[in-house]
Formats: sequence, structure tokens, C-alpha cells
Amino acid sequence: MQQLIHFFQKFKYFLFFLFLEIIALAFTFNNLSFHKSKFVNSANTITGGLYSQATNISDYFDLKSKNKILAEENNRLKNLLEKSNSIIYNIDSTVVDTVKLNQKYTYTSAKIIKNSYASQFNILTINRGKNQGIQKEMAVINSKGIIGITDVVNARFSTIQSILNRNSKINARLKNSNYFGSLGWDGKNYNIVQLSDLPRQAPLKIGDTIETGGMSTIFPEGILIGIISEINSENSADNKVNITLFNDMSNLNYVNIIKNLEKIEIQSLEN
Repeated sequence: MQQLIHFFQKFKYFLFFLFLEIIALAFTFNNLSFHKSKFVNSANTITGGLYSQATNISDYFDLKSKNKILAEENNRLKNLLEKSNSIIYNIDSTVVDTVKLNQKYTYTSAKIIKNSYASQFNILTINRGKNQGIQKEMAVINSKGIIGITDVVNARFSTIQSILNRNSKINARLKNSNYFGSLGWDGKNYNIVQLSDLPRQAPLKIGDTIETGGMSTIFPEGILIGIISEINSENSADNKVNITLFNDMSNLNYVNIIKNLEKIEIQSLEN
């Protein structure tokens, strides 16, 4: 104890200088947007590198479950290709690849290197950034459904605003009737989100599938979300329902980031 007191007495001026420096930097980053953005990007780069190293070790022991997920995804894509009848047309002996001609979205794979699901405003970190074409406000999904929307992006890493975030609002609809509402989260259970602002005439049934509505330029329509697990009968004004997610948000790994190639054109028209 005596040595600790001696240390503070010896370096009191230097420690006081550090204290004032920290306060000055805090005021700078909080009040100047340019400095704040540079600080956030730098912090993401440093922490992103640390998270990558940690996840590389844990990934080695989780290969079996990853292979299972990849196999399920491959089967789903094969089934979609089998059902598609508009990939190639032959017009006047000219082959036209309508996938490229009418392509609306591109997909970039990424790995989640930090997952938060226990707070009120959950954020995830992925190992992809501007170098891989990632931008702010791009949809993030996996084979089971939606994950969130990209938020802060630097050269090599990006953060995602999870659907388990009190600020998250996503357009979603009932698969069997196309009535849509607003998907949010009340901050309580990480397996359950809420769909509100549904029309009164919307037919609601426990077990009905909920998917993205396609009314925004972020998520394509028809991406799975979950099933209705509870209907709030007391609130008939907006037919608010609880949705049990298909995804286990506490156990996420690989994701796809979706870019809408028509987003700028649509936003320009709407503005």
C-alpha cells in the first residue's frame, strides 16, 4: 500500500496530464463527427483483427456443424435451380443469360467474428468491409433467415445492427396472405421478435410463417424470419404478434451480405 501511494506521489503530474488528455479526447470524439468516424473505423480495424484470430481457433472445433449447414444450403439452392425455368432463353439462335441480364442482387459471404445478443442494442462484427464491396445499409442473412443490416463499414470489417436491436425496424409480411407490418424487438427474449402495425383484417394463426415483405431497398422479399408463436389479443388495433425466429441468434457463424443493384436508381426516383 505504501508503494502504491509513493507511485501516485511520484507520477502525480503525469497521471493528471493523462486524465486531462482522456477528457479532451472524449469531448473531441463526441462533438466532432469527422474525428468520431475516424476513431470508430480505427477501433473496428483493431478489434476486428483480434476477433478474427479468436474465431479462427474456435472454428476449427466446429467444422462438423458448419458442414451440415453448408450441405443444407446447397440442397436448398439446388431445389431453387430445379424449379427455375427462366435461366436461359434461345432467341434467334442467340443465347441470353437472364440471370445476368435481369440480376437484381449480388451476394457476398462473410463470417461473424463477434456476436452480441444479450444487450438492448446488439451489434455483430463480420470480416468483410469496403475492400469486398460492403456498404452501409445492406441486408445480412444466412440459410435460416435474416440477421440484420450493415451499419459501420471500414476497409476490412463491418458492424451489423442485429434484428435484436431496439432500433431495428424491418418490413415483414405473413407468407400465406401477404399482409405486412413492422418487425421490431422488445429487448426481452433473443429468440422472439415482434411484428406490429398489421391490418385488423389480417388473418393470424399460431404457426404461420413470417418473411421479409420486399417493401424496402434493403431486403429482398421472401427471406425467412420465423413463425407466429403468440398473438396479442388485447391489442386489436395493430394485431401485434410474437415471432419465434428460425435463427438461433446466440449461435451464428457464416452469413451472406446482399447488395441491391437497383437501390440507387429506386432511391433517386423516390427522392
